[in-house]
Amino acid sequence: MTDEDSSDFLRVVATEEDIRLALDRLAAAIRADYADRDLLLVGVLKGAVMTMADLARRLPATVPMDWMAVSSYGAGTRSSGVVRILKDLDADVTGRNVLIVEDIVDSGRTLAWLVANLRSRGAASVEVAAMFRKPDAAVIKTDVRYVGIEIPNEFVVGFGLDYAERYRGLPFVAALAPHVYGGAPS
Repeated sequence: MTDEDSSDFLRVVATEEDIRLALDRLAAAIRADYADRDLLLVGVLKGAVMTMADLARRLPATVPMDWMAVSSYGAGTRSSGVVRILKDLDADVTGRNVLIVEDIVDSGRTLAWLVANLRSRGAASVEVAAMFRKPDAAVIKTDVRYVGIEIPNEFVVGFGLDYAERYRGLPFVAALAPHVYGGAPS
């Protein structure tokens, strides 16, 4: 954390080392589970960019990836519950084993919608890998097969997670100070 940024954060929730170890563990489990099956990674933009890039480098180079952009947030800090597709897949998922790569699962609303949407398109299987999960924030129970790090129900930024398009590039994850987003402390 730089001195100029440190007042924006309450505390570091996941260090670079925590993230690296979690990615290694996720990749090992995914490689084992899909050793004899074709796999399509579907990253959820924009937040999953860091997770997708680092995870994909730990998987066989032949594993294809595609991207979707869905939103239920806008510029706020809480999900609106209304999911919109901003960018759809280029690939056809019919008959394919799809692994959704998410940055974070909190309420579960967007993810539940996305899993149902991809299943309705005829995917052979749809599983989820999330770098972070906030178990205390779950509103809808959604099966997340691969979880990197469980974190507290705080508004966090870094490693792809943003607030108003800021802080995505941080190599760690930190709880954002309420004065930055005008919220009350958790």
